[in-house]
Amino acid sequence: MAYQSLETCLLDLEKNGQLIRIKEEVDPYLEMAAIHLRVHEAKGPALLFEHVKGSRFRAASNIFGTLERSKFIFRDTLQLVQQLIELKNDPVKAIKHPINNFSAGLAALKALPLKNPVSKPVLFQQLKIEDIPQIHHWPMDGGAFVTLPQVYTEDIDQPGIMNANLGMYRIQLSGNEYEMNKEAGLHYQLHRGIGVHQAKANRKAQPLKVSVFAGGPPAHSVAAVMPLPEGISEMTFAGVLGGRRFRYVYEDGFCISTDADFVITGEVYPGENKPEGPFGDHLGYYSLQHPFPLMKVHSVYARKNAIWPFTVVGRPPQEDTSFGQLIHELTGSAVQAEIPGLKEVHAVDAAGVHPLLLAVGSERYTPYTPTKQPAEILTIANHILGTGQLSLAKFLFITADDDNRITTHDIQAYFKYVLQRIDLSRDVHFYTNTTIDTLDYSGTSLNSGSKVVFAAYGVSLRELATTIPAELKQLKGFENPQLVMPGVIALQSAAFKNYQKANEQSVMLNEQLQYADLKNVVIIILADDATFTAASLRNFLWIGFTRCNPSHDIYGINSFTENKHWGCKGPLVMDARIKPHHAPPVEKDLTVEKKINRIFEKGGSLYAVAR
Repeated sequence: MAYQSLETCLLDLEKNGQLIRIKEEVDPYLEMAAIHLRVHEAKGPALLFEHVKGSRFRAASNIFGTLERSKFIFRDTLQLVQQLIELKNDPVKAIKHPINNFSAGLAALKALPLKNPVSKPVLFQQLKIEDIPQIHHWPMDGGAFVTLPQVYTEDIDQPGIMNANLGMYRIQLSGNEYEMNKEAGLHYQLHRGIGVHQAKANRKAQPLKVSVFAGGPPAHSVAAVMPLPEGISEMTFAGVLGGRRFRYVYEDGFCISTDADFVITGEVYPGENKPEGPFGDHLGYYSLQHPFPLMKVHSVYARKNAIWPFTVVGRPPQEDTSFGQLIHELTGSAVQAEIPGLKEVHAVDAAGVHPLLLAVGSERYTPYTPTKQPAEILTIANHILGTGQLSLAKFLFITADDDNRITTHDIQAYFKYVLQRIDLSRDVHFYTNTTIDTLDYSGTSLNSGSKVVFAAYGVSLRELATTIPAELKQLKGFENPQLVMPGVIALQSAAFKNYQKANEQSVMLNEQLQYADLKNVVIIILADDATFTAASLRNFLWIGFTRCNPSHDIYGINSFTENKHWGCKGPLVMDARIKPHHAPPVEKDLTVEKKINRIFEKGGSLYAVAR
């Protein structure tokens, strides 16, 4: 159905048993986030907090907590959006089957934003930043943050909504050096449309006008995270997905989403930054304090009985995982259509999304040769690493399967297939001194690090070890060997001190293993806690790929460099220990966990969820 507001969506969820009202007063400092995390972990319902301490406004979370709930919210438009995306990838279909695609054409009419609608509910009242629920998510967070913002900016050279950008970039409302009610922090990362807009405004020495929308029809939040091609307005997508045209007006030169629950407007001046963060982020670590653009607040608006939406991110999976799943449902084969030869690509959520990509491609370059080795998949890998936010990938595994037996979404089976076929002397390709995800602290500095491509194709070269070889049980300086999965062993060693010491340890490990028979072991993970690393696939993916900078932390038994190509004749060694420059992992506050038990106990609003 076409929701006119966030509240109409929440009432629909409640009617269908997918929302619970929390009637107790709840503290926005850590308590609301802790409740959300516990309910989300239990795959529980959406939450409506009716009494937020210190604020007259209600708040809602876990709206998109499961893929099933997201699909329920967009049940009337999901198929049409999928059809439109498919038609964009194959426009000939519309010509061949005009009757079948007629409804998609009608749905596309909703894409045109509606300027100056009769009703403008968000302009009902003006308020201050301090009136908004000041939600503090993790103990080390630098202040209160907006975690479901829709940040709107326009192209100064091509003003207007059709060339605008709507993105989900976190906003810091309080703390640090920000002057309350007058300033806010604007954090955005690499490959974001807002960066293009700010760069253009800076060149003209003009401030960038920014509007932060919160709430409104749920399609607006999804549009803000949708990876649309540059030049396509997210507002058009919001209209199609929501089944309702995006409504807007201009006030004092700022664009206002009239269906939003809240709007914060302000300006970002060239060269004006302030420290933003720390913030417990979606990799499961704190993104630390760094200078980011300063937004000088102009006005704050809210509709009558407005509801403040929020989410909590941390070690995946969290609610943002459902966003990714929904995007995959919507886009289908859009990426494959853009990259010739690509069959599948999967940004692994358990590894924090950008640190690890798995891909399946095609091998069609030399069908006339009997030898099977990576060729086309290397071209595809380069294309992936040059495409939008896929370019932020740090580890990319890619293979080809002529018989279409594997999928990137069965992660353990995928790794087995690749590890059986990879030739570590040939198939490891580094990209050094390059850009990586802003939130990834494994690199050399903010936004900087390295990448590696593992491209494996051909016949199986080995049976993978399913037990721990004796040689790994007799090592000096390394202990507690644990089988992570076939072909992957975790070893425990002393805490990381510096790279000089790490290099010495790698030499020590190589000296002990250079003559060992380890042909069935492909990867050795050095970890602070080998037992924890091997306890689950989720643990391995998180530790192995968020704590490793390929150029600095990958070693190999019997490694060599030939004509600038690195390889190894024994197992690959990944140092996934915590380094001094890494950000600390997020951890729950045990005192707060005890305090919120009252809401999950008998008589509490969430007793049914606890049961």
